[in-house]
Amino acid sequence: MPISTDFSVAIAGAGLSGLCLAQYLTRAGVDVHVYERDPGPFVRRQGYRIILDQHGLEALRESLPRPLYRLALTTGDQPGGHMRFTDSRLRDAFTITFKDEPHATRQLDRLTLRSILQSGLDGRIHYGKAAVAVDSDGQAGPRLRFSDGTAATASVVVGADGVGSAIRAQLMPDAEPSSTPMVGIYGRSPLRHNGASVIPDALRTSGVLAIADQPGRAFFFTSMHFGESPRTAFARLAPGSYAPTGDDYVMWAMLLRQEEVPTGIRRNLLALWQLVDRMSADFHPLVRRLVDTAEPDATVLNLFATGRRPHRWAMPRATMMGDAVHAMPPFGAHGGNTALRDAALLGRKLVEARTNGTPVEEAIDGYQDEMVRYAFRAVGTASRLMRRLTGSAAAPHWVLTRVLPRLHRVTVPEA
Repeated sequence: MPISTDFSVAIAGAGLSGLCLAQYLTRAGVDVHVYERDPGPFVRRQGYRIILDQHGLEALRESLPRPLYRLALTTGDQPGGHMRFTDSRLRDAFTITFKDEPHATRQLDRLTLRSILQSGLDGRIHYGKAAVAVDSDGQAGPRLRFSDGTAATASVVVGADGVGSAIRAQLMPDAEPSSTPMVGIYGRSPLRHNGASVIPDALRTSGVLAIADQPGRAFFFTSMHFGESPRTAFARLAPGSYAPTGDDYVMWAMLLRQEEVPTGIRRNLLALWQLVDRMSADFHPLVRRLVDTAEPDATVLNLFATGRRPHRWAMPRATMMGDAVHAMPPFGAHGGNTALRDAALLGRKLVEARTNGTPVEEAIDGYQDEMVRYAFRAVGTASRLMRRLTGSAAAPHWVLTRVLPRLHRVTVPEA
């Protein structure tokens, strides 16, 4: 579809939601540009595996050209059907079994998904452009200003620049996120050693949250299997696009209280890995093996935060989406799905307004009203789950780590 230049959208942030919206609008013939503060597309880790539910998958289906949507499905895989909660020695406390319809969820590698979302947006993603402010420029539309002194004027500006958004305070002055007591130090380890899986059959289709004896500490791990090698699938469905290597891996995270992570090491990847190495000393040998075989330079620190519901949007023709609005702890796989849902909803509202000739301000108001309702339900759900599983209340923690595991067999033998 030819690109129309009488209506334009400027997006701050090339994360999942920003790229998904750009795909949606490009398909609809809207002039859209994405401005990203990072100097390049893959200069830092932004997580590993992501589980897409029906909302996330529907957002991709609606936003992407058909070959790219097929590429996402092809390189992904069915996620495991269980979530096991264990003690630190991997003795079961209880298990949640997911009863989703077949193909209703999909696990994807986040780097592969970002590569897919960037495909076909050549010349529309601009790196090294850190958004710092939005100016209201009357009839010309809002102007997005960058730290290098340049600016971009568009009909609509969208902030999708994450939990540390530089423009949120301006557009949503009452919605600064709240910090939580918890952090996650993430890593990845090879799934196979000498051709054999390091994850035993008993845990092959499970995510595992091993809760430590000390309240507020836990270790999560799960495996990421690629349905088809990204390099093979990209060559067929998106030739010319960057294809990650696609080796199966185990994603893991040590959950700790913020005070346990010294401020001075938070940007030091080796020191963060060494902290996990010390903190996991009393866990099951499988956990120790995962930490020992991890790539220290692939470590990611995530300070968990919760978004605050906005009650005032300060500027017309400018809005926000993703973690910039509704940051949430990574419990329940809601964050990425909600961000993708935002992108498809906002894209739909903007395109409908252009098609019907209705004011774009009404489209943005409708998006904001609907987004706030579903997004902050998800924030509440994720926050409650985090408190239940990592809280310091003595009685629930004692039941999880002492009572329930004694009623079950050992999930993974020590040897």
